[in-house]
Amino acid sequence: MSTYRDFTNRGTARATVLKTVGTRERRSHLTAPRVPTVGIDIGGTKVMAGVVDADGVILEKVRTETPDKSKSPKVVEDTICELVLDLSDRHDVHAVGIGAAGWVDADRSKVLFAPHLAWRNEPLRDALSARLAVPVLVDNDANTAAWAEWRFGAGRGEDHIVMITLGTGIGGAILEDGQVKRGKFGVAGEFGHMQVVPGGHRCACGNRGCWEQYSSGNALVREARELAAADSPVAYNIIDRVGGNVRDITGPLITELAREGDAMCVELFQDIGQWLGVGIANLAAALDPSCFVIGGGVSAADDLLIGPARDAFRRHLTGRGYRPEARIAKAELGPEAGMVGAADLARLVARRFRRANRRRVERHERYERYAQALRSPSSVRLTQEPPS
Repeated sequence: MSTYRDFTNRGTARATVLKTVGTRERRSHLTAPRVPTVGIDIGGTKVMAGVVDADGVILEKVRTETPDKSKSPKVVEDTICELVLDLSDRHDVHAVGIGAAGWVDADRSKVLFAPHLAWRNEPLRDALSARLAVPVLVDNDANTAAWAEWRFGAGRGEDHIVMITLGTGIGGAILEDGQVKRGKFGVAGEFGHMQVVPGGHRCACGNRGCWEQYSSGNALVREARELAAADSPVAYNIIDRVGGNVRDITGPLITELAREGDAMCVELFQDIGQWLGVGIANLAAALDPSCFVIGGGVSAADDLLIGPARDAFRRHLTGRGYRPEARIAKAELGPEAGMVGAADLARLVARRFRRANRRRVERHERYERYAQALRSPSSVRLTQEPPS
């Protein structure tokens, strides 16, 4: 059994974490200890955990299904702890970073809201720190993915990137000068809920016309199913592929058919890409980054999506022709980006934890020397001498 698990049994060795490390991220990641850390990516369907080294290389990863959202938050915490303890049996783990699909507060201690889990103002960091004898860092999964792409992927060498994650909806993150911009309350980067079509499609957030209703996995599938349900001639190929069962139409299937040259699926990606480019142009007007990194499951379509997005971006960019254009790149790290980024961010608090441990050991050693001096015979004789 590893020293990690042994350490958990010492009552005086509870994990401690500084509230924030954000203001020192850029400087700290260069001097953080080159020790293995665990990154955890928690989504609506899976929990993926991996041991990651200081170069972003995944040494080992494990995954399991996410417990049903109707279950208590403790069930999810139990799952996380089981994965960490499993990995710690084979690796010397120094810290744990968690990328959660939800809103995380500015102190990175609580998950304010998670759409796929029963987390409402959940003190996740403290709950896990109480059970694991290593420091725990919690952040939004898009933030951790952006950090990973900046450190090891498509954003390397850039000083200001915006990451857009296209999945069921649209998430995102802002990273400027080596620091993740989380906003005053920690919930920056919810780009998917910018209103792009007043009075448009109803969004799950309660508003209408949100960007993710026009450029996301849900939007792609919705359009394909509507054409198939209407028995449109352009949808005959996909209808045949699913045997007439419209509910079996999925994003991966649309991507597969588009790569095979199906005209309808290619056109759907062009539409999604056009809306993606419009949103990117709006973000460029507001944030002026040097690079946009496009990640998430929908980005697997590659140039079927990115090509139309670049074209639309150039057409809608404010001041086009008179300003530098940001680079638009596909994410390089794939579905492991959030896990790798969470592990790398956790390395920042691992150093502080090691320093705190060293100071605690030094204090203990000083106390032992003092106690030993009090117990020595010379000390006893001095205390027994009457005052002069």
